[in-house]
Amino acid sequence: MPDVGSVENAHETFRRAVGALHAPPARPEIAVGEIPAPQRLAPHTAAVSAEVTVQGEEVSWGRLIVLYDPEGTRDWPGPFRLVCQVNAELESEIAVDPLLGPVAWSWLTDALDGQGAAHHTLSGTVTRATTEGFGTKAGEGTSTEVEMRASWTPESEDLSGHVAAWLALLGSAAGLPPLDVADIARQRSRP
Repeated sequence: MPDVGSVENAHETFRRAVGALHAPPARPEIAVGEIPAPQRLAPHTAAVSAEVTVQGEEVSWGRLIVLYDPEGTRDWPGPFRLVCQVNAELESEIAVDPLLGPVAWSWLTDALDGQGAAHHTLSGTVTRATTEGFGTKAGEGTSTEVEMRASWTPESEDLSGHVAAWLALLGSAAGLPPLDVADIARQRSRP
């Protein structure tokens, strides 16, 4: 059984680390909210979800879970593990591109690198799913979605770069331009 001092220190370390989840997103299109975290994955957990809305329509969404095991009893290398999921609807031309998986994965790796989020043991999947309606749902048409699930171990307890990378990943999946690039198409469509 750990001594009380190490338990209190673990709580403080976790509290400081998850403070990054509450930083406001850099983009107005992204809304973040706290959600219940899975309780069985680690002794300490926290989670947020986010939606990207463009012109009144939700175009991507996801969640980020922080797992913390100060005793190192889990199967991941290090006290923290981050788990994310990102989903986005795709245009049919993009959905059939054989490079969709590697390109979507590069959105994550580029975001982590771009935010200086040092990490190791990155793993995950990229899935594309096509939904077709039949019977009374036949009129709903066909839609295609990409889903990315990934996890990695941060190299420090400062998770701010990792949270920013996850938000950047959501923006990439939604088709938003980088923050430092003007979206000419949106500027043209404004009255």
